[in-house]
Amino acid sequence: MAKRSRSNAQARPQEASVEPLFGAGWHPLAREGGHGHEREQSYVRTVRPQSDNQRTLVAAIQKHHLTIALGPAGTGKTYLAVTAAVEALEAGRVGRIVLTRPAVEAGENLGFLPGDLIDKLAPYLRPLYDALNERLGGKRVRQLMTEGAIEIAPVAYMRGRTLNNAFVVVDEAQNCTYAQIKMVLTRLGWHSTMVVTGDPDQSDLLEGLSGLAEIADRLKAIPDVAVVELDERDIVRHPLVGEMLGVL
Repeated sequence: MAKRSRSNAQARPQEASVEPLFGAGWHPLAREGGHGHEREQSYVRTVRPQSDNQRTLVAAIQKHHLTIALGPAGTGKTYLAVTAAVEALEAGRVGRIVLTRPAVEAGENLGFLPGDLIDKLAPYLRPLYDALNERLGGKRVRQLMTEGAIEIAPVAYMRGRTLNNAFVVVDEAQNCTYAQIKMVLTRLGWHSTMVVTGDPDQSDLLEGLSGLAEIADRLKAIPDVAVVELDERDIVRHPLVGEMLGVL
């Protein structure tokens, strides 16, 4: 029996030391469900702001080509921005959606990640896929990404580009340096709208490196730029989130 066990162990391929974070073979464009059956998840058709500050944010996005949304986790910054982007695309006001966020780990080192480029970036960009899936449904998201109407990429990939006829959402901008945010802001092209979201109090960069607060403070002086600040009263997650942020 012992010899057979050793033989079986040698016959099995060596297990990978790093497991995929979203299941084996997870891919943003992969079909949902298994065994060849595609399962379309339910999605939200109508999104309404739930607080005065959220309504101010929605109005600012509709009126300005550049809006900066600041606030703690759970205040709907990203979700409302993605919703506005989807509505603009479906109404034909823009030709594509570009979603970007910095590939910064949240206080821990993930080390080597297996797979190709999309696999390696998936842990950082997954929240954007989640927001799109909730708003459009997985099947429609896959279709639009295949057609190039939706692009999701890390901030580093924005350098050198001009984003015309696009709705651009820069998420988790508190994890960008001043130079990175400046670079992304200057990508704004003709007939485009950009929304920058982030929480200056929750940066994963070393102290003093985040440029979001300084950028927002400087841009307040420009009439055509909207800076909207949300707070704990705007949190739409579990009520405990607001209570915890009030004491942490």
